[in-house]
Amino acid sequence: MYPLIHQTPLITSETTNRIVGKKVYFKMENQQKTGAFKIRGALNKMMQLPENLRRQGVITASAGNHAQGVAYAAKRSNIKATIYMPKHTPINKINATKAYGAEVVLTGVNFDEAYKASLVEQKSTGKIYIHPFDDYDVMAGQGTIALEFLNEVKDLDTIIVPVGGGGLISGIAVAAKSINPTIKVIGVQSSYASPIFRAFHNIQQTKSNVGTTIAEGIAVQNPGQKTLPIIEKFVDDIVTVSDSEIAGSILYMLERNKTLVEGAGAAAIAALFSYSQQIRSKHCGIIVSGGNIDLQQMTSIQNLAQNHYVQTG
Repeated sequence: MYPLIHQTPLITSETTNRIVGKKVYFKMENQQKTGAFKIRGALNKMMQLPENLRRQGVITASAGNHAQGVAYAAKRSNIKATIYMPKHTPINKINATKAYGAEVVLTGVNFDEAYKASLVEQKSTGKIYIHPFDDYDVMAGQGTIALEFLNEVKDLDTIIVPVGGGGLISGIAVAAKSINPTIKVIGVQSSYASPIFRAFHNIQQTKSNVGTTIAEGIAVQNPGQKTLPIIEKFVDDIVTVSDSEIAGSILYMLERNKTLVEGAGAAAIAALFSYSQQIRSKHCGIIVSGGNIDLQQMTSIQNLAQNHYVQTG
């Protein structure tokens, strides 16, 4: 996939290390092309398609970052892409997707409704579906993050990963444990959208367990059929964080590390602070998965963060 994607930088922070009592490495996928890790999986999937299937065009559904990844990969491959997105997707993500040349269809109040609508068109048109997470080629593309991470930090013992449908953590867990079987992989979901947390811990599923969250990029209603068995086999734990904890982490990264992170991208950071005592690690990796935040959210993020601002003094 190189040079069509960046090998994203790692950053460290002595302040963060002091607060949590461990050496922390941030993998900055918010600095990836299209502003998020999703380009990796989308591009890897696209590159597997033979020419006759490319001519049919591709279709997908996304809350934003996967949309941009598919649109970018399709543009570079001269493939027509159609993207279904929820109506309430941040406008910056919609505009960015259109800018790459994709056709955008806004429908539904969440990812799952947009996904169902996209399947209807896929069946009627025969376009190739590029699933945002429940596809082995997509998972493998996301797993390249772990390869880069462990190549740079040989003694990494833990990786904390944001989780929506599970494609990112599946790829990372398989790749990381193929290199170091003893490494711990911990997933993080929003407490307002936690189907994989519930499945992992055998908590009864309910239809009301997905609500509105500032981490809209990981607000998925159901675990992937392909990702969940991988998670159950290779992932060590799944935890949840609140919107106020996520908001506090967004402000922390902005003020201390001078970098802008979206809600989903801050989930793993929030878990680092909230569970630092429980996470037994000396060298801990954090996946900062994306930076495509709607700046109009910043006032509400500041209000949410009041009770969970990370004190650095």
